[in-house]
Amino acid sequence: MSERTLEIDRTGAVGWVWMNRPAVHNALNEAMIEQLAEAFLNHGEDPDVRVIVLSGRGKSFSAGGDVEYMKRQGAAQRESNLANARALAEMFHVIAITPKPTIARVTGAAIGGGLGLIAACDIAVASTTAKFAASEVRLGLIPSTIAPYVLRAIGPRHARRLFQTGERIDAAHAQQIGLVHETADPEQLDARIDALVKDLLAGAPTAQSAAKSLIEDVSGRPITRELMEETAVRIAEIRSDSEAIEGLSAFLEKRSPDWMPEE
Repeated sequence: MSERTLEIDRTGAVGWVWMNRPAVHNALNEAMIEQLAEAFLNHGEDPDVRVIVLSGRGKSFSAGGDVEYMKRQGAAQRESNLANARALAEMFHVIAITPKPTIARVTGAAIGGGLGLIAACDIAVASTTAKFAASEVRLGLIPSTIAPYVLRAIGPRHARRLFQTGERIDAAHAQQIGLVHETADPEQLDARIDALVKDLLAGAPTAQSAAKSLIEDVSGRPITRELMEETAVRIAEIRSDSEAIEGLSAFLEKRSPDWMPEE
């Protein structure tokens, strides 16, 4: 049986995914990679889960790839090494395309693959004491599978520096370059997460999923007649959906829509 590397909790409509290898700062190994993908798939398919929060037990969010795991894969046959790298890339992809809103709750160190986990989530909130680095080059590696998500968050200019220096940056710097959306003092971090969850639960779940797809499909494309038509079709279709009818009716009737949790 694989090592259980995660704790999965439910608080109302919130699914919590806790990385739970505190002795090694929640470093990623084969078991954690598999279990993270499974957890996000399961929460993504669970109609009772509206928001997913990812965090780490102990002092750190995640120290990235476990060194022993990386050495083990480097010494493996090419096909095994490549299969594992594909599983790692797939895990980040599963997190990024989960149809539910996702929040990274970041404390302590977020290194290497930890940056990928943060960037793959929709929203990232960090403790003011958190530290960040893409330290792979200092181990003779490259931040390959995390690159699509980190570059999407911070852009190539900032990545050129961080990916090559491997330097550590603080939470204020991470916010400045777009890696995290906001920071909070350690004692206020959970209050900020709770406030974000409340805001997310006010949104319609089908619309939120469609909004995520809209961002993926529209981002980076030129504004052509084809794109204009595509966006017109999307809004026309969704505003005739039962969820939109309920939302607009609730607004006009000055009541909460039926997807809002009871206080």
